Amino acid sequence: MEFVTHARKFGVRALLLQGLTFLSVLTSAFMIWKGLSLVTNSESPVVVVLSGSMEPAYYRGDILFLNNGYSPIEVGEVVVYKLQDKPIPIVHRVMKVHTEKKTGKQYLLTKGDNNTADDRGLYSPGQLWIQREEIIGRVKGFVPYAGMGTIWMNDYPQLKMGLLGTLCLLSLFSNE
Repeated sequence: MEFVTHARKFGVRALLLQGLTFLSVLTSAFMIWKGLSLVTNSESPVVVVLSGSMEPAYYRGDILFLNNGYSPIEVGEVVVYKLQDKPIPIVHRVMKVHTEKKTGKQYLLTKGDNNTADDRGLYSPGQLWIQREEIIGRVKGFVPYAGMGTIWMNDYPQLKMGLLGTLCLLSLFSNE
């Protein structure tokens, strides 16, 4: 009922303008994300660390900036990779690199800095190495703890829905 009162007060035309403004903000964010993806050659140029497996280098909640250049990956680099049967990307350090001499194709063995064993237990059954194609990007920079809001919203879905609902209502009923 309150929505109808606001609609009459502001007029349908003003509400449509607010809706279009909200959509333009969303499309702008999408275009910036896709532009970053093209520039960095990474499907996900920014990721949030979700576990403590890379401590003390990176902590849970750190935002990582990725680049997926074409140069060979070296031992010691921190990479983000995604396995076929796992929905969430993994941030770990490259421990060993095997390069085929004929093709130049790289096979990588990774491990979290805070883990005792390498990642072969995380890979698909029978898989001993990850391939270059599974790498989303190499870590080029980070912002400590800036991604904690993302973690909280994933841990508490009600917080995410409340925040999205509040933002939608504010964008529809703001006078500016």
